[in-house]
Amino acid sequence: MDRFKPRTSAITAGLAACGLAAAVALSSCSAGQVTQMSTQQPAVNGTVANVGAIGLRNIYLRAAQSSDYVQPGRDVELLFVAINGSPDTNDKLVSIKSDVGTVTLTGDTSVPANGVLVVGEPDGQIAPLESAEKADAARASVSLTKPITNGLTYNFTFAFERAGETTVAVPVAAGEQPRREAAAETGDTGGHH
Repeated sequence: MDRFKPRTSAITAGLAACGLAAAVALSSCSAGQVTQMSTQQPAVNGTVANVGAIGLRNIYLRAAQSSDYVQPGRDVELLFVAINGSPDTNDKLVSIKSDVGTVTLTGDTSVPANGVLVVGEPDGQIAPLESAEKADAARASVSLTKPITNGLTYNFTFAFERAGETTVAVPVAAGEQPRREAAAETGDTGGHH
């Protein structure tokens, strides 16, 4: 008679139970947790926001900056994309307001159901070939009343006909302009002495 057989079976069963308990415990460690990937932002210049069925993406001010601040009195571009997630309800961007300047909208600002409104022409984007598309292209120009600079954000309130309003902290991007150090090497000191 093998006196170790019952003991071996008990040890094997005990190890199997411990292994199963460890697997269950480890697999449930992240249950209900927000993953790192779910909070990452897209690799674009701007920020994102949502209001009702409208998703605002890649929102930023494009302003060439040759000194510490872009000064009041200049016009800069506000660029963004508005995506209408509603399958059957059209919407329209009616206004944008900010405390750093007056925003002027031109062109067609309607956002069709399941459609997209592109405001401005981001750097690197291929321009539409059809002149008819360019004629109705939406643009947003900001006539600055306060100085702005890269690295800071400025509040803009977007108002849609149906979706309502949302306020977004918008960053400044220089666009495809050369960096200030490169401009200084070519003799453009940008007002620095």
